[in-house]
Amino acid sequence: MVADNAVPFRIDLGGDPGLDALGLARRAAEAEAEGYDGVGASETRHDPFLSLALAARETSRVELLSTIAVAFARNPMTVAQTAHDLQGISGGRFLLGLGSQVKPHIERRFSMPWSRPAARMAEFVEAVRAIWATWQTGDPLRFQGEFYRHTLMTPFFSPDPLPGGPPPVWIAAVGERMTETAGRVGDGLHAHSFTTARYLTEVSLPALRRGAAAAGRDASDVGVALPALIAMGDDRASLDVAIGATRSQIAFYGSTPAYLPVLEAHGWGGLHEQLHIASRRGDWAAMAGLVSDDVLAAFAAVGSAAEVAAELRSRFTGLITRLSFSASYPIAPETGAALLRALRAP
Repeated sequence: MVADNAVPFRIDLGGDPGLDALGLARRAAEAEAEGYDGVGASETRHDPFLSLALAARETSRVELLSTIAVAFARNPMTVAQTAHDLQGISGGRFLLGLGSQVKPHIERRFSMPWSRPAARMAEFVEAVRAIWATWQTGDPLRFQGEFYRHTLMTPFFSPDPLPGGPPPVWIAAVGERMTETAGRVGDGLHAHSFTTARYLTEVSLPALRRGAAAAGRDASDVGVALPALIAMGDDRASLDVAIGATRSQIAFYGSTPAYLPVLEAHGWGGLHEQLHIASRRGDWAAMAGLVSDDVLAAFAAVGSAAEVAAELRSRFTGLITRLSFSASYPIAPETGAALLRALRAP
């Protein structure tokens, strides 16, 4: 699952919410030339599937990941068809990453139903795979679940089978129930950038193993992808900018109730309450000031490209199979290239 013997995980270019489909396609071609193993597109301001379809035409080697697409904004049939097409367009390089999003966005932004997200996600993935199986084999479509029913598929609407089969399905999770779901029905887990090595070790990976065991699967067959927070700079001035932006990013995530368990794993539950109160006042500057050096160091790798690479290797070797980088500040191209070289070095 790794790129070569020297690197303990595959290295992906993470999704950039500022890039539209054309921009992502151009950046994917550059990333392939730079030596990345994969390119992600996230569902924030733009549709990740459109971006990855264009990226597939501009690349030939890198894997293409939706990191992530919102499952509950769609239904299993539409996702199955889009992912099937992307797998064909890319020549088998697509990895379907799905996430639940949170209740307010599903109900108020997408106007879609929300209930029991972990159970719904498991059934969603099972339904998608049932549809793919019908297209691959020609067998009747007979999926009847609690949330989704798919019982009609005629030859006119059936795409040709994929020579290499359907894409793998990765599931985004922070909490234990959704992580167990990833272990039970997913090919991989997309961890959140608001994740520490301790949370992975003590919470996420045990939950992943429980889910896999419940399904009679080997947890080592389930990949783990992490968009790691980094605060990186070539000199003191650029590093200070990176650290300030990263403190703000940590504060934003830490103010969100869904991510409280990550702070609690470190005994920092009280920090969430302070951040949440400040966020309700709109006091974003004060929030960043609440993120201490210890909190910063737990969530982010900090320093020069060489120091960040060494820290990422130390923290996550043996815990994850795919690594990308999360940064809310501009990284100079030469600094990003230096980080990639340092991670690739023996």
